[in-house]
Amino acid sequence: MYKSFLIFLLLFSVSAWSKTQIATFAGGCFWCMEAPFEKLIGVENVISGYAGGKISKPTYKMVSIGQTKHREAVQVHYDHSLTSYERLLEIFWMNINPTDKGGQFVDRGFQYSSAIFTHDKEQDKLAKQSVQFLLKSKKFSTIETPIITYTNFFPAEEYHQDYYRKSIVTKAKYKYYRNASGRDDFINKHWQTGDRFSWGESYKRLSLNQLKDKLTALEFQVTQKEGTEKPFTNQYWDNKKEGIYVDIVSGEALFSSKDKFKSGTGWPSFQRPIYANQIIEKKDDKLFQERIEVRSRLANSHLGHVFYDGPAPTKLRYCINSAALKFIPKEKMKKLGYGKYLERL
Repeated sequence: MYKSFLIFLLLFSVSAWSKTQIATFAGGCFWCMEAPFEKLIGVENVISGYAGGKISKPTYKMVSIGQTKHREAVQVHYDHSLTSYERLLEIFWMNINPTDKGGQFVDRGFQYSSAIFTHDKEQDKLAKQSVQFLLKSKKFSTIETPIITYTNFFPAEEYHQDYYRKSIVTKAKYKYYRNASGRDDFINKHWQTGDRFSWGESYKRLSLNQLKDKLTALEFQVTQKEGTEKPFTNQYWDNKKEGIYVDIVSGEALFSSKDKFKSGTGWPSFQRPIYANQIIEKKDDKLFQERIEVRSRLANSHLGHVFYDGPAPTKLRYCINSAALKFIPKEKMKKLGYGKYLERL
């Protein structure tokens, strides 16, 4: 009941929350599409439901036998200052079989076929770009996933919401179904954890030998070997100057001094990145607990981790190694080509 009430509020009140945007994707079984999106920083809720059909208030029974022309879908509510539609598109493509127009994995029929439902012209443009990037990658020779103008979405029954984590029983059923479906085998064959699209950037990554020449031993250890520098003795943990922090390898702008705060941890801490699409999250369970590693998009540098114990408004703490960063002071930003970021200070 609580989740149903939350869904109601999100569907009918989300327009009043300026930072919240909505994306809608069909990728076969909606149980399997909730989890990948809910793991992203900035995603506020993911709702399982039915999209694009011809009748109102469809039921699972009606949709599952193909009566209504709906697809099983998920609707993603996200803070666009913390994650981006581009990142959602990446996650979508990396969790489906885009060459299958007859369903997804063991689930067959139109109701399980994939689709991207775009809510505005910008989403439509980015979705079409993502198709071209995917084809350019040559991972797939054809893409059968259509891009469709959004018309409707109806939340599925309560027992379908967050099925993958609702109870011990549903967790077990979900795990069995997912393993047997072939979805994970397909994903593991085509993608690696942390993969991302280039989105047209021209940056050419350096070889390890080139990086060893470019970086200090500590910078190399942190950015390339996922190392962690010592707290309180690193370069920027208590830096209070105005400016931006860029990737030590590529120079891509990552964080603003405006979003830096004193966390008491001994490492530079930020509430958010300058732009949501510049940070990639990756699951990290090396210390026997699941953490979220953050990496830079272009150089793929290890930066640090993000935690949910920061101050308002984001309540996030991007805990970043100084050795992964280079600080550009405000007075030098324009001269060094970072003038467009002055508005973020």
